[in-house]
Amino acid sequence: MRERVSVPGVRAVRGAGERNVMGEPVAAGSAPGGLRRTLGVGDAVVIGLGSMIGAGVFAALAPAARAAGSGLLIGLALAAVVAYCNATSTARLAARHPQSGGTYVYGRERLGEFWGHLAGWAFVVGKTASCAAMALTVGAYAWPGQAHAVAVAAVVAVTALDYAGVQKSALITRVIVAFVLAVLAAVVVAVPASGGAAAARLAPGPDATVGGVLQAAGLLFFAFAGYARIATLGEEVRDPARTIPRAVPVALGITLVVYALVAVAVLAVLGPQELAQSRAPLTDAARAAGADWLAPVVRTGAAVAALGSLLALVLGVSRTTLAMARDRHLPHALAAVHPRFHVPHRAALAVGAVVAVLAATVDVRGAIGFSSFGVLAYYAVANAAAWTLRPEEGRPARIVPVVGLAGCVALAFALPAASVVAGSAVLAAGAAAYGLRRVRR
Repeated sequence: MRERVSVPGVRAVRGAGERNVMGEPVAAGSAPGGLRRTLGVGDAVVIGLGSMIGAGVFAALAPAARAAGSGLLIGLALAAVVAYCNATSTARLAARHPQSGGTYVYGRERLGEFWGHLAGWAFVVGKTASCAAMALTVGAYAWPGQAHAVAVAAVVAVTALDYAGVQKSALITRVIVAFVLAVLAAVVVAVPASGGAAAARLAPGPDATVGGVLQAAGLLFFAFAGYARIATLGEEVRDPARTIPRAVPVALGITLVVYALVAVAVLAVLGPQELAQSRAPLTDAARAAGADWLAPVVRTGAAVAALGSLLALVLGVSRTTLAMARDRHLPHALAAVHPRFHVPHRAALAVGAVVAVLAATVDVRGAIGFSSFGVLAYYAVANAAAWTLRPEEGRPARIVPVVGLAGCVALAFALPAASVVAGSAVLAAGAAAYGLRRVRR
């Protein structure tokens, strides 16, 4: 067990490498067995963008349009409000508890061990499925005939990058984000300029129901959830009390603007009915606008975006695995940190191996709803934890965690029934695993 040190007004963990007993940030690499603090504000923003501006914008619009119809943009706005509340709660908690693990750590420290375990379980299981989905998306766009083989190769490459150090991962993510933003900018400029765009297609109609809009918001939340990657890397961020609260809203704000512009451009050309039936909305929008030259560019952008999402996901899942292994909620051997590269190398290899097996054997590209349920449960715990912050700890306005928690619960249970059942089963399995561990102890 790790030794907890009690100092008035300060909660610290000796050996975690994030703060000393006075609550001051520890210098990079100064804690034996800890991760190295090398990421600044720009790096953190890029990692968040790499997670959010990924395959979600290429894949989530069509199922959201099937759910909401002409209320798609309302669903996007609702997802953004919930994401903002979650991001604010997460940023304040991350500044107070700058360790790897994100909401797993916040739930454990603020609400109790069970809630931390449940949040970590929901994140690791849900996001492992998302990793496989993103890997298969890379394969589907890069080489459709060999999608599984390409997916496994992508997982191996991403795991090797993670093993080599978080700074190298941040550099690659920066290149990926720049390219994907350029592709999306081309879509936003070229598609509305066509004669086929019509503002009337943006107006909500009678097909937009409350249930459909809520379900669409839950599906679109899948694409916004990447800002958690900044928090799960909290032990590798310089001056986390300053960096994380700045990086999270910047990354979320940029993503919201990009998604809104892309959604408006695609909806104005295709309309809600045609968008709902599309398998590749951005490509179909480019063709409908007469910009056939843009279609191969969009396909390449989708593959690269999925690769960026995969990299960010593997980073986040491996850090949460590290935190849970430190507390023995997962095998303790996974808590090792590489003495040279200062990364959780065993956790990264384990995550990579599991994702590679899934990507080679099953098709989980339909896991958006399942992943969204797990992530919404994860953020529900984050908002509940943020409620316990005191004003001197940087507590957000009370309305923020309240709206965030209520929004997470509402969106989670508005998802398709199969996603709700599968997600609930995963949470129940996590609770049972915690109970068995308590009995054994």
